[in-house]
Amino acid sequence: MHRTTLGDFELTVVSDGTYFLDAGAFFGVVPKAMWSKKVTPDAQNRLDAGMNSLLVRTGKKNILIETGIGNKLPDRMVQIYKQPAKLLDNLHAVGVAPEDIDIVINTHLHFDHCGWNTVRRGDQIVATFPNATYYVQEQEWEHGRLQLERDAISYMSPNYDPLLESGQMELLNGDQEILPGISVKVFPGHTANMQAVMVESGGKKACYISDLIPTSAHLDVTWVMAFDLFPLQTIESRKKYYAWAIPERWLTVFTHDDATPWGYVERGERGRLRLKPA
Repeated sequence: MHRTTLGDFELTVVSDGTYFLDAGAFFGVVPKAMWSKKVTPDAQNRLDAGMNSLLVRTGKKNILIETGIGNKLPDRMVQIYKQPAKLLDNLHAVGVAPEDIDIVINTHLHFDHCGWNTVRRGDQIVATFPNATYYVQEQEWEHGRLQLERDAISYMSPNYDPLLESGQMELLNGDQEILPGISVKVFPGHTANMQAVMVESGGKKACYISDLIPTSAHLDVTWVMAFDLFPLQTIESRKKYYAWAIPERWLTVFTHDDATPWGYVERGERGRLRLKPA
């Protein structure tokens, strides 16, 4: 487990395991000769990508950012991606039961980021975290409802619609504070309304940046995933993020980096971006 303190808050990376992603899609137009210096794919050109959730314990509330891939994938998708389903076990390992979670924040609603929002119980689908209020951007949910050809596979309504029906999920419109020290900020690019989660305590800041910068191998502003709907906006959002995060020394949390889930982005020689591990 990766754990640290941020002011009065305790931050713990809690993984749902790893799953397969196509390496070419993960690095978009970046040539394999370049990205293969940072990561090594298997014989099928797949990478074992992490699914990092972030548990924030404020002393009063337990906040879970992102819920991994879950355990409801159809068999066809399990064969493609795997379904490790380790999040609840790893939460248990750090002394947290589903009933202990007060707030769940989804950065967006792709199936690998909100799968444990809900579970099957008999013929019903119910909240995995029964006492939690869930948050996501309203326009992200609206986009998922469209089921467009480009990304319909990414949106599985059982991960979120039952929560809206039960009143447990709140839809946000733009940047907003959820509670003191926890806020969301929209960074378009991967989707039009993907939100990052800001954590601030004791004058220190951390940011769960989600798929804007999925791993520490994606620091370069032009190393954009093929999964991004708006790659030019991804580049502009990364520039904006670095303009804040580097001088203010934000702890950056990576959603898909199993080996290096967080660190501090810095500029080295000739202004090149690099990561100082936390």
